[in-house]
Amino acid sequence: MKILTFAVVVSALAVLAAGCGGAGGTTAAPGQGSGKVGEAASAQIGIQPYGGGTLPGITVVGSGSAKAVPDVSDWSFGVQSDADTASAALKEASQASNRIVAALRGAGIAKDDLRTEQVSLYPQMTNDGRAVTGYTASSSVQVTVRDIGKAGSVVDAAVGAGANQVSGPALRVSDSRAQYRTAFDAALDDARSRAEAIAAKAGVTLGAPVAIVETSGGGSPVPMYDRALASGAEMQIEPGTQDISAALTVTFAIS
Repeated sequence: MKILTFAVVVSALAVLAAGCGGAGGTTAAPGQGSGKVGEAASAQIGIQPYGGGTLPGITVVGSGSAKAVPDVSDWSFGVQSDADTASAALKEASQASNRIVAALRGAGIAKDDLRTEQVSLYPQMTNDGRAVTGYTASSSVQVTVRDIGKAGSVVDAAVGAGANQVSGPALRVSDSRAQYRTAFDAALDDARSRAEAIAAKAGVTLGAPVAIVETSGGGSPVPMYDRALASGAEMQIEPGTQDISAALTVTFAIS
């Protein structure tokens, strides 16, 4: 959480009238006397720094968002192998995984965009759970496709190489900083609009922000989902749009 804190302190210094140059001169105590001295003393306004005490003002939450088109998709391709022995099951899963990785590299996926996700091995048991009848091994690799238009051919390549477990796509925006700045500006405008409405109703004058707290924000997640795929059935991935959001808690000074 980022916190921007502004301290606004407006104070009227008490003017001490001293009769240094004349007889019978007196010194006026703060808040006493008349004329400018009394006016200055009565015009004191104090706003404590954020976190240092009570902060008089209007605190509101503003939100804003901006649309962005996802340009990256994440996938998971896996394989499951059954065999009589643990070593045989692992060997088959490993060989199938290597074929999948080679096919993905051939489809244009960079090495840095391939990552082994998991490797597992577990026994197959009889119904009564007393004996082991074989072993199942599985392995999966996570893939980042940086050109959504090529996602269909990438999936085809993985399935053609033996992937029998497919999960995806998880769609996201690779760089949403520009959209977030737009959302941030909209959130600040929204906060001021809300505070102005409250100030008008309360009969006070709204001042500048004295505290701004940036709360949660970011892209709306697009969940992964499972899809059964047949080898050779290329699909079209529609990226749609994502909302890049920003939320601010803002305190405005009042007078």
